[in-house]
Order: sequence, then structure tokens, then C-alpha cells
Amino acid sequence: MIGTEQNPLRVAIVGSGPAGFYTAEHILKHEGTHAEVDMFDRLPTPYGLVRFGVAPDHPKIKSVIRVYEKTAARPEFRFFGNVEIGSDVTVPELGERYHAVVFAYGTATDRHLGIPGEDLPGSHPATEFVNWYNAHPDFAEREFDLSCERVVVIGNGNVAADVARMLALTPDELGETDTADHAIEAFNGASVKEILVLGRRGPAQAAFTNPEVRELGEMVDADIDIDPAEMELDKLSREWLDSEDGDPTKRRNVDIFTDFAQREPEGKHKRIVMRFLRSPIEVQGDGRVERIVVGRNELQRDDSGRLRAVDTGERETIECGMVLRSIGYKGIPIEGVPFEEGRGLIHNDGGRVHDGSGEQVPGLYAVGWIKRGPSGVIGTNKKDAQETVDNVFADLEAGNVPMPELAADRSAIVSLLNERVPDHVTFEGWQAIDAAEVEAGKPHGRPRVKLCRVEELVEASKAAKTPA
Repeated sequence: MIGTEQNPLRVAIVGSGPAGFYTAEHILKHEGTHAEVDMFDRLPTPYGLVRFGVAPDHPKIKSVIRVYEKTAARPEFRFFGNVEIGSDVTVPELGERYHAVVFAYGTATDRHLGIPGEDLPGSHPATEFVNWYNAHPDFAEREFDLSCERVVVIGNGNVAADVARMLALTPDELGETDTADHAIEAFNGASVKEILVLGRRGPAQAAFTNPEVRELGEMVDADIDIDPAEMELDKLSREWLDSEDGDPTKRRNVDIFTDFAQREPEGKHKRIVMRFLRSPIEVQGDGRVERIVVGRNELQRDDSGRLRAVDTGERETIECGMVLRSIGYKGIPIEGVPFEEGRGLIHNDGGRVHDGSGEQVPGLYAVGWIKRGPSGVIGTNKKDAQETVDNVFADLEAGNVPMPELAADRSAIVSLLNERVPDHVTFEGWQAIDAAEVEAGKPHGRPRVKLCRVEELVEASKAAKTPA
């Protein structure tokens, strides 16, 4: 019988962000079942978007890591970093060693605008910019030219707010964060005076959370600029906000925007400008970004009753030197896992992976953004993980979980990794990296100085004591 101390349920989790750790927590705390969890990440470090997505000036949000550390401290948990599933170890090879494999690797690529000039130098996905200033190894060598005076940020979600805020921080504020050293140097030498944030729909539809909006008006050295005329909501938006279906978060956003629109500029060195009902039409420039053409929109109800932005045909040309696109994200496929290309997600029903026609693939599950799409905040993943884990245990109860012979041998994966990826990083190795980064930050009054190259991270991990 699977789930006893002699024959534990063995689960592999691919991805070590919040969704992965909440999944591990739920599995290991499940009453009446003895389980063991191995977590894999292609990077040497755990925590995913908590390390590489949360803005450096939001350290309190990163404190959720303490919850994950408690899960990682359990003897039934192991971490294997610097291991890429699909190349270093295949999905079938995991299937030979685990009763269940849960994919929790998120949505790593940006959606495209699909407009002329989108790929000009100086036009970037916002997530690449975020990864760059957060010391993601894939982007440590990337360069962003901040010599321009105006940056245009396309999007009205929290990532757009984060990049706008990071561009407006003072050197003193940056100096207290764990922003990558290369990014601090670039920010401090930047010529950016204006960050223009464009939203496709109106202020009532903006997807920011209230704290993210409020922070944009509390910058030490950046005024906030919203045209009062844009806060005269159209009839459809006002009706929706005032209805029972109106979202309280969006009502509060409108209140905050209205307050911003009534403020007089204080003469700060920078300004964050917010404009609504604008869509990018074309990015222009001679060899690099020099301007962007945007179209004016109006809101209309479609046949389903939803409000959508419709192009009025009116155009506006805005001079700028950089465009950051934050319009949504999609996942990338792993060989051997059914994938829905259009949405950029793994085919699944409640976390149970299926073949695209509804036929369940035994032993494979999905959780987090690669399951449901990029929505919600960090805590959203806890409930999402519970659904997937409930289905794992329901399948176990029903006898629908595979029973591979090698799953009985906890050392089977270690033998394979020692052969394939001798530089794989254990959780003890991560703790050595963590200690090195924190120690490097102390002389500068910073929480840490991040290592941002795989070889540096792997080398730092070798200071760990070999686990028994």
C-alpha cells in the first residue's frame, strides 16, 4: 500500500516558486499519508518569483520565504537545483521514479503586442527588465539603455507598477535593497525623467492592487501625473463600479487615481504619468526605439456583456527611448507534457493533466500559473495548490496513481543526478549561497548582494556540508 512509512507516496515537483512550495506543504501535511517530496528547479536557487519577480523595494513580501523554509526543513523534503527537467532529466524518467509529478514552473515568457516595431532595440518585455534588476542568471548579461528621458510602460498590472516605481527610485532607496549590482549602477546613471504608464482600458478596469497604486503617488522624488479629464468616467464604467458586480479593489483604485489627478506637481526630479484608454499601434525609430504611436480607445459592451476597448481611430505620437511591455505572460512546454499553445498552459482539469481531449494522463499534475494562467498574488497559489493536491490524493485513493518500481528507492534519483548533473544544488547548498549573499550585503547595509551567474551560485553552494 502506498502512503505508509515503509512505502511512502513519492512526489516530484518541477518548479520551486510559491505554487511548488505550497504543493509540497499540503502533501507533507496530509493526514494519514506518509509522503516524500523532491523539488526540482533549473536554477541553483529556490523560490522562483519571490526571488526574481518581487520588486527589491518590497522586502516584506519576500518574508513568505520563512514559511517555505519550514517545509524545506522537513526530512521528507529534498531540493535539487540546477537541474532542468526535459533535458537533464526527462519527464518519463521522473515517471519511473515517482508516483506523481507536479508541474509548478510558472509562465516564463511574455505575450506579444503584435505591432510593427515591437522588436526594435529598446523595446523589451517587462519581465526581462524585472529579471535583470533581480539578478536572474539568464539576464545578468543583458543591457538596458537608460540614457533616454522618457520610458513608456505598456500595461496596467502590478508588474507595470513595479517597473515604473523602480525607474523612479532614488540612489539612496536603491542602496537599501537587494537589487542586482549591475542594475543599481545602471539606474543611478540613468537619464530617465518621465515614466509614462499606458492602460488599454479605463481607470476603473486597471488591474493594479490598491497598495501598488498608492505607492506610485508616494515616491520620494517623482510626482504623479493623471489628467483630471481622464477621471470623468464613461457611463458604462460608472454603472459597473456602482453595481453589485463592481470590484471593491477597482473602486478604491478609482478613488486613489482621482486623488492623484487633483494634486499639484511638487517639482520633483521625475514624474510618473498615467494615461488610460490608449493602445500601442506602432513602435518607430531608426534602428532603435525613438517614438511610439498610440491609439485612443473607447469602452463598449460586447455580445457577452463584457466591457472592451475599441479603437476610435484617433492617433498620438509620443517621443521615447524605451518601451517596456507588460501585457500578460504564457508558459513554455516541456517535452512529454500535453500543452495548450494558445493559452500557454499545460492541459489540465483541476490540476489533473489531460491529453487535450479530456483523457487524464495518470501521474501528471499541474499547479500555479502553468495550471491556471498568470493571475492572483502569491497567496492565491495556496488554495490553487490545495485543489491539485486533493486530486492527487483522490487518485491515490481510487488506485489511479502509477506504481513504478523505482519509486520505492529514494536514492534512485540521486544516482541519476550524480551521473547527469554532478553540479546539482541541494537545499543545504542553497543555504550556503544564501549565507554568502547575506554576508556580502552586511558591509553595505543591504539585505544581501545577489550572485547572478550560475557558476558563481554553484561555487558558493559547495561551501555546504554534505547532508547525511
